[in-house]
Amino acid sequence: MISEEKRCAEDLIAFIERTTSPYHAAGREHDILCGYRTFEDGIRAGQDYYVSLFNTGAVIVSIGKNPRGALRMACAHTDFPCLRVKPNPVLTEHGYGKLNAEVYGGMIRNTWMDRPLSLAGAVALRSDDVLAPKLCLVDFQRPLMIVPNLAIHMNRKVNEGVELKPQKDLLPLFFQSDGGDTDDTKKLLMLLSEELNVRAEDILSYDLNAYPCERGCLLGCGDVFLSAPRLDNLSSVKACLDAIHNWDGDDGIRVVALFDNEEVGSRTKQGAGSTALSLILERVYSALGFDREEYLAKVLDGFCLSVDVAHALHPNSPEKADPTNQPVLGGGTVLKVAANQSYAGDPESFAVIAGLCEEKGIPYQVFTNHSDAAGGATLGSILSTQIPMRTMDIGVPLLGMHSARETMGTCDQFSLTQLLTSFFSV
Repeated sequence: MISEEKRCAEDLIAFIERTTSPYHAAGREHDILCGYRTFEDGIRAGQDYYVSLFNTGAVIVSIGKNPRGALRMACAHTDFPCLRVKPNPVLTEHGYGKLNAEVYGGMIRNTWMDRPLSLAGAVALRSDDVLAPKLCLVDFQRPLMIVPNLAIHMNRKVNEGVELKPQKDLLPLFFQSDGGDTDDTKKLLMLLSEELNVRAEDILSYDLNAYPCERGCLLGCGDVFLSAPRLDNLSSVKACLDAIHNWDGDDGIRVVALFDNEEVGSRTKQGAGSTALSLILERVYSALGFDREEYLAKVLDGFCLSVDVAHALHPNSPEKADPTNQPVLGGGTVLKVAANQSYAGDPESFAVIAGLCEEKGIPYQVFTNHSDAAGGATLGSILSTQIPMRTMDIGVPLLGMHSARETMGTCDQFSLTQLLTSFFSV
């Protein structure tokens, strides 16, 4: 019989396979969001709602029959480091057709070399209303491109470390020109029109990212590891969605906020640095009969989990880890702490989540940055400046963060989902 931990891990792999762009990560098409209403249906107690944040983010709100109970929130981000296709992208040189692309976020560039890549995202089409173009999601779900390495015979120092320049070295190989009457510059538009069954001349714009085609898998002796693209941060997105779907309480309001653009700073209309979530929360509480003073009191008394991946101790570079706080794959959810507040926790918030883990028998561990290294950050501290409430940063530990393919412990997704489900239940 398959274990709960393994089933949860395989569900994550399947989720990642069909979630190939922020548009797909934040879309209402996920099975667990079927039946969720929109605010246009009327905001009432005892109902579940989905709100799009400009197509690449989303807010999911579950209102108990007694909405005057506690406010609990969990937040994650939908974007990931990748190559994004520029407008007018086709470059033809020496009979080869390449796509002009730019680096999005802090990707480990050499991990994208020699991998079959596909394209996913959104395409905006001409409509009868110039102010409302039609937006179509697209995912080719097949290999279309590759970024080829230069052979070692032509670059003898490649194993000593070579800088990859995005405008020169990271342009995906897309087609081979046949020298005929076909306009090569329209190759991408023609491919999009065929895939979407629309006229090429009706395509006004697009937002497309490349992604590795290889499916995630379990590996290691006893299948103890999970390898997949986009674990940062689809592992968190999946756990948040599962947790709010699992909530069956009647007391209070539960919220999952999925933000875009964390990898480039969060300061966008659909990022954690915007006022979007605070406006949505105020709209909900107002519709339920709360005055502004009551709404503000609920926010200040609320609790938010900022859910994003954490660094695991690397088996080949253990010296990079903090001497006393060393999360490992399979060790459970990580609670992240930083004195400079790049992570948003404080002693009270830490104690609440650690105590909840201990009460429910959920394994957890602690991450702090090595003091001699500049650490990362995530959306928790940014969001808490817009919506001030107790906040704690948590997530699963990873190896190879920002690689084209990352590695986590197989059982850690189950631990994270357990923690978020328990958090929503208290």
